Amino acid sequence: MSHQCSHGHFHPNFSQTLLTPEEQRRMTVQLTLAMTTIGLILLSLLWRTIAPQQSAISDLLAGVAWLIVAVPVFRAGWHSLRHPDLHGVTDLLIVLAMLGAWALGDLITAALLPVLMIFGHILEERSVMGTRQAIAGLTKLTRSKTRRVNADGSLDSVDSQNIVVGDIVEIRAGDNVPADGKIISGYASLDVASITGESVPQEAGPGSLVFGGSINLNGLLRMEVTHTGDQSTLGKVIALMKDAEQAKPPITRMLERYASHYLILVLLIAASTWFLTYDSQAMLAVLVAACPCALVLSAPATAMAGIAVAARHGILIRNAAFLEELADVDALIVDKTGTLTQGRLQMVDAILAAGCDEQQVIQLAATLGATSSHPVSHALADYAPADETLGIHEVEERQGMGIIARTDRGQALLGRSDLFVEHGVSPLALPEHEGPLVGVALDGQFLGWLLLADTLRPEAAEALRELDTLGIERKMLLTGDRIAAARSVAASLGIEDVVAQALPSTKLDEVQKAVREGWHPLVVGDGINDALALKAGAVGMAMGANGADIALVSADVVLTGSDLRRLPTAIRLSRRCRRTLMVNVFIGLGWTILIVAAAALGLLGGAGALIAALLHNLSTLMVLGNTGRLLQFDETH
Repeated sequence: MSHQCSHGHFHPNFSQTLLTPEEQRRMTVQLTLAMTTIGLILLSLLWRTIAPQQSAISDLLAGVAWLIVAVPVFRAGWHSLRHPDLHGVTDLLIVLAMLGAWALGDLITAALLPVLMIFGHILEERSVMGTRQAIAGLTKLTRSKTRRVNADGSLDSVDSQNIVVGDIVEIRAGDNVPADGKIISGYASLDVASITGESVPQEAGPGSLVFGGSINLNGLLRMEVTHTGDQSTLGKVIALMKDAEQAKPPITRMLERYASHYLILVLLIAASTWFLTYDSQAMLAVLVAACPCALVLSAPATAMAGIAVAARHGILIRNAAFLEELADVDALIVDKTGTLTQGRLQMVDAILAAGCDEQQVIQLAATLGATSSHPVSHALADYAPADETLGIHEVEERQGMGIIARTDRGQALLGRSDLFVEHGVSPLALPEHEGPLVGVALDGQFLGWLLLADTLRPEAAEALRELDTLGIERKMLLTGDRIAAARSVAASLGIEDVVAQALPSTKLDEVQKAVREGWHPLVVGDGINDALALKAGAVGMAMGANGADIALVSADVVLTGSDLRRLPTAIRLSRRCRRTLMVNVFIGLGWTILIVAAAALGLLGGAGALIAALLHNLSTLMVLGNTGRLLQFDETH
């Protein structure tokens, strides 16, 4: 039956949270009706044994038991007639089987059939709990007490739901980080496994960006809040999981198109059984055995288990359809900056004049860089604390040239070679380097060149090697960066196809061309200029840690962290889900055909309808058991 059924279905229905008060009430009513019915049936059987001559009392007890469950069953059947779908087929078949048993005077069978089915539906509904427990667990991380720092330095204990952007909060060891933010003081290790799936703690210090929902393992931090609620990383994770859980897998949509045809086929088989055998129990058994619960459950149970496992690995899948599409990808189209690379400049080398101390040169560059808003200067500022003894008196920033500062030790320069020539300083020869480079001079003496680059992610090569083993036959680097920088990255990773200096429209054209050529590309990016390409691929995947909002919205799959090894993990998981789904469909379809055939041939005996109901529940258990194996998938790095 349905895991997200309309109100008219008579079986329990779990909602977005685990159980709301209304759902608890409804489930309690269902179980109470079922247990009361079982009690009355036992009394009826007991009375028939003790006083067989007073069969009227035994029939009366069985009739009351039947009436208790008949009302919700008829309501469900009526709802299914007005709103036909695949889930309603089971409701209608049970109504017909129950009416048939009642017409034949078999009141005990008429009462027991819906009872057995209620317990079967409860088993089915449990299949959605894995995803909802994951959602509930993440939601708990967003609800806690936190300490807000007031302007006078005092602390207030407030609910994390009440903090706003710009608030300063104090996070102690053992506390949850209440929202996304930027560390302004303190050092600590953070457990980010629930957000990114990464088992290695993140080291946080001044300037670090941290996720809400992370856990402070040690140390004392003060943080400025940058995003709260639905706009935070954790809020987006929860929203994506809820959307994914509501979406129907493609195979379910296909089955729903043929729901009415299936019902007609079952009725024809039941009628044929009656006309050929005149065995009423065999006819009822066919109606019960044909209930497609295990088949209906196979795809959603697999999809929700896959989505929950993916979320545990920091992979957010918007829709079960993309979980299936991932299994078919055979090409990778990937952006460079922020995807294959770190997305920020780092110093990769220093070429110094004779007799210069590298640490002192870097500290001087960092001190001057801290006075500038230029990205290159800003990158240098992160490498060393400012030199307080330098005594900077005034700073002039020359657009496109660099920084000129008056200090206690003479004039300091940081910038391009033109700046040094202009000030009569003789620089060293320009080194060969594809990325930005800056020179440093102090008091008329050139100290050296500092070479910067957007470096590769350390796991990039490993991730691409794993994709090779998964049959990803084509790889393309598609970037807006310069051709020399793109080719350098591609060569280091073994990527042959390179398209550089690409505008968003160019990226879209390249992806569409690959699709027309018969490829099923996985498109991976993180920027605004990747949004169109992400939509055009077979599957679009966005790097969520530093990704632009439009890229996250356009993507089908979002990585909450930046670990590229999640790409092969996602593909392996999707292929595992497909194998699990095939087995589930085989169980659901094969078992249903088997017990329908046994029922039609009269092999289930005099209590054929009840035996068919028990065998039907057994197939549901087998599907859930097979799906449970999927939950053991674990590739946390």
